[in-house]
Amino acid sequence: MFDKVKNIIITVVCFIYFAFALLMTVLLLNFNDYGVTEFGETSIVILKEKVSFEGYNKGEVVLVEKTDLKDFNEGDTIFTYKVEKKEAHIEIGKVGEVYEAEKAIAFENGDTYSEEFIIGKPTKTYAKIGSFLAFIESKWGFLFIILVPCFLLFIYQIFALIVEIKYGKDEN
Repeated sequence: MFDKVKNIIITVVCFIYFAFALLMTVLLLNFNDYGVTEFGETSIVILKEKVSFEGYNKGEVVLVEKTDLKDFNEGDTIFTYKVEKKEAHIEIGKVGEVYEAEKAIAFENGDTYSEEFIIGKPTKTYAKIGSFLAFIESKWGFLFIILVPCFLLFIYQIFALIVEIKYGKDEN
């Protein structure tokens, strides 16, 4: 009886872990050129750094919907990429002006962004999971949380197979 319960618990834990590993892998495989996960028109923006924009804090995850330039209005909050020294940072600001002919927008503070650097309008915010998600999506986090346990499980299975082949199955 105890062995059945133990096997059920181990199976459930393994199922949850592998579903988690698969989800994280899908998130990483959908990175765009700026290191942000994209699914179609929706970007999953992780605020990894302190943000000086009111209403958003470090460690939040924001779902941002891509929006056509013509649909931006003055005062809309939008997310953009700011590329410095081959590294992209997320900028948040309010639309000051829309330049449809030049395919650009300007924030109220005067910063201007080409259409290719505009992520879109925020739709939903999740607090306190961004730091955890950012660690998992980092190369070291993915290595130690996903790859190393999978490798250890693989080695254990090979060991169990060798023991079973060499000594036969335990009859208890």
